[in-house]
Amino acid sequence: MLGLITLGPQAYQLHAPARSPGAASHHRARASVRLVEAEAPPKRETAGANNDLIPEEPTLNDWINNMPIAMSKSLARTILLSETKEPEPLPGIWDWFWDAMPFLAAGKKGEPLGLGDVARTFKTNIEQIFGNIPAPDKAPLAAADVEGLDFKAIFLALKTYFDRYGSVYKMCFGPKSFMVVNDPVIARHILRENPENYDKGALSLVLEDIMGKGLIPADYETWKKRRRAIAPGFHKLYLQRMVSEFGQANANLIPQLLKAAQEGRVLDMEERFGSLALDVIGKAVFNYEFGSVNEESPVVKAAIRTLGEVEHRALTPAPYWKIPGANSLVPRLKEFNTDMNLLNDVLYSLIDKCLEDRNPEELEDLKNKDYSKVKDPSMLRFLVDLRGEEVDNKQMRDDLITLLIAGHETTAAVLTWMTYALSQDAQALKTVQAEIDEVIGDRYATFEDIENMPELQKVLAETLRMWPAPPLFIRCALEEDVWPEGGTGIEGGCKLARANDLFISTYNMGRSPQLWENPNTFDPQRWDRPFSNPEVKGWKGYDPNRRPKGLWVQNLEIATDHALMPFGAGPRKCVGDQFALLEAAVSAAMLLRRFEFELEMPNGPVKPEMLDPNNPDKSVGTVGMVSAATIHTATGLFCRVKERFPGATDLPPMQDPNLKAPAPDDAPEPALVS
Repeated sequence: MLGLITLGPQAYQLHAPARSPGAASHHRARASVRLVEAEAPPKRETAGANNDLIPEEPTLNDWINNMPIAMSKSLARTILLSETKEPEPLPGIWDWFWDAMPFLAAGKKGEPLGLGDVARTFKTNIEQIFGNIPAPDKAPLAAADVEGLDFKAIFLALKTYFDRYGSVYKMCFGPKSFMVVNDPVIARHILRENPENYDKGALSLVLEDIMGKGLIPADYETWKKRRRAIAPGFHKLYLQRMVSEFGQANANLIPQLLKAAQEGRVLDMEERFGSLALDVIGKAVFNYEFGSVNEESPVVKAAIRTLGEVEHRALTPAPYWKIPGANSLVPRLKEFNTDMNLLNDVLYSLIDKCLEDRNPEELEDLKNKDYSKVKDPSMLRFLVDLRGEEVDNKQMRDDLITLLIAGHETTAAVLTWMTYALSQDAQALKTVQAEIDEVIGDRYATFEDIENMPELQKVLAETLRMWPAPPLFIRCALEEDVWPEGGTGIEGGCKLARANDLFISTYNMGRSPQLWENPNTFDPQRWDRPFSNPEVKGWKGYDPNRRPKGLWVQNLEIATDHALMPFGAGPRKCVGDQFALLEAAVSAAMLLRRFEFELEMPNGPVKPEMLDPNNPDKSVGTVGMVSAATIHTATGLFCRVKERFPGATDLPPMQDPNLKAPAPDDAPEPALVS
């Protein structure tokens, strides 16, 4: 499940650099890891390293048709051209104004963030941008001509700036700014060592209409209470039962894939994986059969569209959706509200059905966690019958819709990108299929099987490194903080003020040459090799010996010392990490045992101009990328499905033989879809 819904920054649309001395030393440090960057100038007067970035002045037509990009280009041009200037203090009235206005005063330590704290971050940015005055944070200020960048995949834009500015930099949108963190030592500091100093910031605002105070966007106090209520539900006996449910969901999908293979059809496997994951989460959370693998559920598309709207809101400098009348007039808001009505209607009907179908005779078995006798082991049943939750409680609604949307999104993304990667790497596919054949064969997988399948886990780990779900985490500093230097080259580290917003880019860290050998190469066997880099101060590197036994992928933030955090890190790490990992692993095992997936995009590469001959990873150009919580392909993952054993493909029974619980009354036998 999602450790965090990750969204594009409001800061993304204005980028204005004014390199500080710290930035210059940072660039020299990065040169040793083969990033192609301009050499930092010895003096500001001779600055010219960023001349290649200076955009043309936007035209009137630009301002009319695309104001955010026009604003970005104009400000980037102004600042890049001013790099040769010495610092110019703003007029005296400037400081007087900030000192004289009580509502602009910074809050004291321990006080909640207020307008003055936010305004003070604006003040620093304005002075840095227009006065060329170095900011206390010492981070390089990112700037570029954003024309041509895809705002539907903002994590790729952050990668562009990462390649130039390195492990930490600042992006501005007008006076508002975001620090972008691409360093494991700083990430560890924020998420594990000093988590009380950070909250979810803008994320809570943009997710409010969808998830309310669900586990992902909740404030710290709410989160503590809800995690205590939900986390016990993900115990090992529950997960062992869920492994059977995962297998049964795949048993429903396999006949369809077999029919497509026999007919030589091409399928959009991204859509198929989304439907599969929705069916799984329906059973796991509500004990409900969505049946989306048989007929695509409107819930899948509604969920993806709502997350797309969330991302759009995160790119918007003001909460336009709160303007009176906007929800009735703006087409995208009208669609969003229609989708939310659908999701809420489905949610409440699922709750009602779950309560109606409850069998009181199973309560004792449920309390004893004897799932061999329980027909409904759902999370909703656990919360109502064992935790005493009130079903009409809005908090429960927020928790359940978070599990419903986020729970299916992440696993679908992992399966999509794993399938893409293996379609491009015959040796990796052969290796993992050999392990599946040896350990599981045609039978249903068990919890213990997955624990003892290192090759399968390595494939999942490598997929999550290159296409993390999510690609960004978002936080906001509640108090001042000083970050460790890590690999930034900024002596003494960056200093954060109260109310500073920030992003932790898991995508950039997964592609960083400071942290990985050949980072753009899909190489599952890298997980058997240690790697370290003394240039990243305080980073312990990756050591396979730090991996725990069993499901080691869920704890890779420890083995990699936070260079890879597939489910987050620290106290707010994803509560459903084992659930998501097991679901992906069981699905991969059952499908790769029986099929191979040959990539066949109907119109060729989606973005041929992005096919870099020097980059072994062709995913951006071949299938494209967009973001809506996780990384999606641009148009779908179209594959020709092929039987591994033509004419002898096994159709698993619809119920796991390992499962002793009563079968559903209407459980069908496997058959080809007509």
